[in-house]
Amino acid sequence: MKKRLALPLLLVLALFSNAVFAKDHFKIAWSIYVGWMPWDYAANAGIVKKWAKKYGIDIDVVQINDYIESINQYTAGKFDGCAMTNMDALTIPAAGNVDSTALIVGDFSNGNDGIVLKGKKELKDIKGQKVNLVELSVSHYLLARGLESIGMSEKDVTTVNTSDADIVGVYGSDSVTAVVTWNPLLGTILKTPNSYEVFNSSQIPGEIIDLMVVNTKTLKENPKLGKALTGAWYEIMKKMQGDSAKAKEIRTAMGKDSGTDLAGFDAQLKTTAMFYKPADAVKFTDSPKLKQTMQYVAEFSFKHGLLGTGAPDAKFIGVETPSGVYGDPKNIKLRFDPTYMKMAAEGKL
Repeated sequence: MKKRLALPLLLVLALFSNAVFAKDHFKIAWSIYVGWMPWDYAANAGIVKKWAKKYGIDIDVVQINDYIESINQYTAGKFDGCAMTNMDALTIPAAGNVDSTALIVGDFSNGNDGIVLKGKKELKDIKGQKVNLVELSVSHYLLARGLESIGMSEKDVTTVNTSDADIVGVYGSDSVTAVVTWNPLLGTILKTPNSYEVFNSSQIPGEIIDLMVVNTKTLKENPKLGKALTGAWYEIMKKMQGDSAKAKEIRTAMGKDSGTDLAGFDAQLKTTAMFYKPADAVKFTDSPKLKQTMQYVAEFSFKHGLLGTGAPDAKFIGVETPSGVYGDPKNIKLRFDPTYMKMAAEGKL
């Protein structure tokens, strides 16, 4: 009798186990940046809701005013996914022992991040100055790479940690003479008289990458989330391109919600290498250059103690890419997985 009951009981337990792991309501966080404004429009226009409904789930897309805070909340488990850069994905959730997957590689900054000086026109003039930026973020990384390009180092400046929510206001002070930030904040700051951009991300192309990152465990247990988010993303990518009235209407809405107009938003897009087509995002992700970039990022992060107090070297955290793993393959906490982007490219969503 026991033998006859054993198999059905196991099946019931297995089904119950899957039911526990699967869920149907998810929360995604984003903050204002040209490369992430499509999430705002996709949510407001019902595109996210449409794709979520297709897969029988609900997705809340929530704006967080402070970028770093959005990642902290994701890392703490308050969100299932969050828009962030490759570096911040490594140094916050991955370093915090949260296994995360870069579901969508949206673009890379190609001039959207920059170093600005007051009254000085060359990067070398930054020597000895206090530099306001979001410390230990991509702005800090850009500063380090910029200084390195002219034979200087961070020892030549003093960084002042400043929230992205405050940096425009702070720049208005006479005592602040150097900042590093991103659009749309960068564009606003550059409108200030006597302000000069002396270095930007187009000089390190492909290194500051904008992603939609999701919890790996959640994605594995709920592939419908990956399909819905990816489907919604590429629908809006398709609709926002070009000179049609509808495309301009969409970009105008994105511009307005980010504090600018159509011309301002289009100007930001020009300094953003957007992957409008999923096949292009897959090609970028598959390239061996991505692994090299993550090595640069990991080395910078280790130097600044961003990989955790127990990290013995830059390879402490494993970063999985299609071309191989950088770091410890036994401690993979960040994964660049093009699976869902490939599905979008092949029309399988």
